[in-house]
Amino acid sequence: MPNSEEESAEPVGRTSLFAYLTASLSAEYRAIMDLFTGPLLADLSAAEVAQQLAERGQRLSADEVTARCESLQGWGNLVRGVRDARVPTVRDFLRSRSRYQASKLGGRVHRDAEAVLAAGEGAQEVARELLGATAGVLSRIIERLREPDPDPEALAGDVTTVFNNQRLFNESVRDFYAYLNAVLSRYDLAGDEYRQFKELLLEYVDLITADVSRHTPAIVARCDRILPLLDRILAILDKLPTLIMPDGTPADRMPGRSRADWDQFHAWYSGGDGRSGPETLRAAADQALRQLLTNAKRMLAAAGTGVSRRADLLSLAARFDLCEPEEAHRLFATTFGVFPARHLLGGPEEPDPRDGVNTSWWDAIPIDVPMSLRDRGERQTRGRSAVVPDPGLDEELLLRQAEDEARARRLAADELVAAGPLDGAQVSPAARDLLLGMLGSLLAKNQELDGAVAETNTDLDLEITATTVPGVVTEISARDGTVAVHDLTLHAGRVRRAVSGDAGRTA
Repeated sequence: MPNSEEESAEPVGRTSLFAYLTASLSAEYRAIMDLFTGPLLADLSAAEVAQQLAERGQRLSADEVTARCESLQGWGNLVRGVRDARVPTVRDFLRSRSRYQASKLGGRVHRDAEAVLAAGEGAQEVARELLGATAGVLSRIIERLREPDPDPEALAGDVTTVFNNQRLFNESVRDFYAYLNAVLSRYDLAGDEYRQFKELLLEYVDLITADVSRHTPAIVARCDRILPLLDRILAILDKLPTLIMPDGTPADRMPGRSRADWDQFHAWYSGGDGRSGPETLRAAADQALRQLLTNAKRMLAAAGTGVSRRADLLSLAARFDLCEPEEAHRLFATTFGVFPARHLLGGPEEPDPRDGVNTSWWDAIPIDVPMSLRDRGERQTRGRSAVVPDPGLDEELLLRQAEDEARARRLAADELVAAGPLDGAQVSPAARDLLLGMLGSLLAKNQELDGAVAETNTDLDLEITATTVPGVVTEISARDGTVAVHDLTLHAGRVRRAVSGDAGRTA
């Protein structure tokens, strides 16, 4: 909860906490905030701030520092200090009373802002090792709950470790994929740089996805065991001393002290409230891979057709960087042909003669431009009209193919029927493939074979009967190999025009 000093800055809004970062004197404001957020409970007067700034090579008078601190106080970054001072003069006493401290939110904003400004622009490693550590800590929590009287301090440390690991892993994953997306979306990604990022994507991203897929089932299984015991965990954690504000409300608690925290943690891995975290990571990896392939297609197309203008555009950008504004306008108009437009009448083929020389292109009726002229700049007509194909020939070809296929299947069925008992039979590859297809269907329908079961194909008038005989191996040979079926005897015959209760089943 904010104290009275912070409440005075509340009408301005919390967004004002960031104002000093974009102010005209942001360097001075940041230097002052560095002094207040460095040590714990820093309580400094304007004179002390000016002295410490001078030691760091930045000289400001006490009056200037006072003005800066008052601005920071107005934005909510600083609050007034309350320490009494013993000084020899009234002026020094007034100055010493003007002491400042960093507010809670002001200190957090400055630390986060400095961390962002100091962060590198390259890729940061993903803390994927925390996934295995999280699974281990969850197992330790389960072991502690088996004790009749678990240690609250040790249990609280494990719970805090779980949620801190999850937060750090999520932050590192988000930063990594944001960087990867920013790089892969660049149009100028090519050559050695493209090859490096291709290796990064194909190796490191695959490593992250594999780690998440490997550890997710273990984490979900442990969470499923913890959630029924969650009331006991929260009761044990509530025994620890907590901070209560003067108005009776509790302070902000560490993560893992409420059921909502655990439900959210479990849903991230299991997908209880939609897409899970692992599914999101796999989708992000697929999207990055598609973008990589898009860049590869673009580079191949540019290399094959000779239309890549990357070098020309980089040279043009360098010329723009050296130009004055007026020269840049002329260079742009010369390069891209952007000159003042005049509508020139082209003759009787104009769609509307009312579009004269004074008609703007915005208001004139558009003229259709042929695709060959639009895409290739060619004015002559290419090719000829395509001949409409006769579908009758295609239908006749398909019918013949279907008849040939049916005839071959009937011959294969007759071959199996002629063989009868199939142990040691020598058949053609087509008959062997037909037998394997029907045998697969038979085994799929009968997971547990009790006695004799049959699979029939009434179109081919073929029935395959399988009988369970432990230890028997049925071998069917063809010119391209031998099939061995264990613990079954197979027999091929015609479909029995069955009475009720027949074991055969129509395919």
